[in-house]
Amino acid sequence: MSNRLVHSQSPYLLQHAHNPVDWFPWSPEALEKSKIENKPILVSIGYSACHWCHVMERESFEDEATAELMNAHFICIKIDREERPDIDNIYMDAVQAMGLQGGWPLNVFLMPNQKPFYGGTYFPNQQWKGLLSNIADAFEKHEDQLAESAEGFGTSLNRKETEKYGISAGDQELDPDELAEIVTKITTQLDPEWGGMNRVPKFPMPTIWSFLLDFALLRRDEKLVNQVLFTLRKIGMGGIYDQLRGGFARYSVDGEWFAPHFEKMLYDNGQLLELYAKAFQVSGDSFFKEKVTETVAWLEAEMLNGEGGFHAAQDADSEGVEGKFYVWKYEELKELIADELPWFSKLYNLKPTGNWEDGVNILFQTESNAQIAEEYGMSLDEMQIKLKNVKAQLLEVRNQRIYPGKDDKVLSGWNGLMSAGLIQSFYATGKKSMLDLAIKNLEFLQEKLLVNGVLHRAYKNGKAYTPGFLEDYAAVIRASMMAFEATGDARWLDFARSMTDFCIAQFYDESDGFFFFNNPNAEKLIANKKELFDNVIPASNSLMARNLHRLSLFTYEEKYSDIASKMLGGMKELILKEPGFLCNWASLFLEKLVPTAEIAIVGNGASLKSIEFQQKYTPNSIIAFSESLTENAAILADKTPDPDGNALIYVCFNHTCRKPVSTREEAISQLPYLA
Repeated sequence: MSNRLVHSQSPYLLQHAHNPVDWFPWSPEALEKSKIENKPILVSIGYSACHWCHVMERESFEDEATAELMNAHFICIKIDREERPDIDNIYMDAVQAMGLQGGWPLNVFLMPNQKPFYGGTYFPNQQWKGLLSNIADAFEKHEDQLAESAEGFGTSLNRKETEKYGISAGDQELDPDELAEIVTKITTQLDPEWGGMNRVPKFPMPTIWSFLLDFALLRRDEKLVNQVLFTLRKIGMGGIYDQLRGGFARYSVDGEWFAPHFEKMLYDNGQLLELYAKAFQVSGDSFFKEKVTETVAWLEAEMLNGEGGFHAAQDADSEGVEGKFYVWKYEELKELIADELPWFSKLYNLKPTGNWEDGVNILFQTESNAQIAEEYGMSLDEMQIKLKNVKAQLLEVRNQRIYPGKDDKVLSGWNGLMSAGLIQSFYATGKKSMLDLAIKNLEFLQEKLLVNGVLHRAYKNGKAYTPGFLEDYAAVIRASMMAFEATGDARWLDFARSMTDFCIAQFYDESDGFFFFNNPNAEKLIANKKELFDNVIPASNSLMARNLHRLSLFTYEEKYSDIASKMLGGMKELILKEPGFLCNWASLFLEKLVPTAEIAIVGNGASLKSIEFQQKYTPNSIIAFSESLTENAAILADKTPDPDGNALIYVCFNHTCRKPVSTREEAISQLPYLA
């Protein structure tokens, strides 16, 4: 028996294709059927790597009696939130407006006009059946009251975010003291023992560390640099990091980065790759380089789609058990690595009775490799070689296990985040294969997901589907500009510019100066939302504002900078109040305040000089280079080499250049710092 989801591309929807529930995908057919039959709509939203989504499916959606109730009284729509984040945003907002906790699975009840009247997240089966019966009864007897309630939530959903938070876009003065105040507010919330923010569960939140690192480097604040590196070390030593294969899980359920929800999402790994690459560039500590190279190895081994795209996610569960693929029984390790087990156990806090639930062990490091080497009478080099061999041996055994489920659709925005991470990793390690992966990925997005000038959100089985959202455009634009910096190939700057112009034409709301998340011209929804707060992925508006700022510096087109300045002006008061969830905006504040260095290198040897620059991390700068005179980017126009044709480096601010120099050291001395 199968339902309509059997025709979907989404692995998450396909997981529900054989439920006895008469599921529809989100479609005009389902919405129309609800109106014709005058039945409430049940929208159930989740994603492939979501543990509790699987639990609710097993308990309720596979149960005949529950399905009977759902089919009799509701039009049931199943949505993959990764394919349709626009719909997820609307109904997550609605549930929170009802005073309820948000999360996934998200289950929301709507009137036939799509306006919500009740919702929640995971419900155990008995509670779910009771709720279905109560709502069916209420709809039959008190439809008018439910409609009235839905009308209220519908009105609330249509309130502009700018109105809700009292934002009005416009230029504002930027004050260094205010920036310092933002940093103080964030740093007082740090966990001094385990790193990260002082809260549980713990999410890596890359935008926070990226902002703090840039601020610390521009301020020459060694203490703050070390605080950021401390957090990144703790995350990299934790169970949240896959110590054998590489790659990071979404978050840890505790405050010590110990026990993760084991799913690995592409968006986390792209951002963390970029951050760990920067950490290595700044510190020279091989620990950070190891995390970069291992994570790229995981990406190549397990996440490529064969055409240059990267898959979306790996599930937490295998064989129906969360984390089963990743954990170890002590007895198993005893058989495999008996001679090395004493030091290996100490390194990863392994216990004969298990260090986690059900007697199993998560690899979790609390002491450095050097400390363990000293304790067991080994040189650090000797210990590292042994560790590499043991990890390879255990990985080989682990690879024989049943793998977690894979969400093998390709999402353009998440691929953009990963491409950016790979380009930064190339800068840090010098491995050209990492740059090649990024360029191949961007070419794949251009060839397969750009259809008739419209970037699409998702791709699977040779087909691009769902027009892209602001998140997709913003992440791909950013990666394209980075590709231009890394290769000097003007096609990437042109690509970034054409997509930016499309966003301004299609997503920009002139009335308040911000961009819609969904393209209002692509599909009529009950509300058009704007994403303003940075979360595990930076807000699409903050990504876009930073893109506009950088694009204006490459192209010398003020229209881009004007929009970015007005957006930042509108957000400034909020950033000062709540910086923890506005750190990508705070990064734009930093870039606008300092100001951003425009580095142009022209002449023979320009590409080598640009690599010298990029090997070290220089925050708050953009680079363009060309071996010959060129007009392909305004930043390079009118720049000339020395009389012998050798490359000169121009350091400029606000399109005004300092005296051209011939070495990186001289150029660095021309860069500004925060007082």
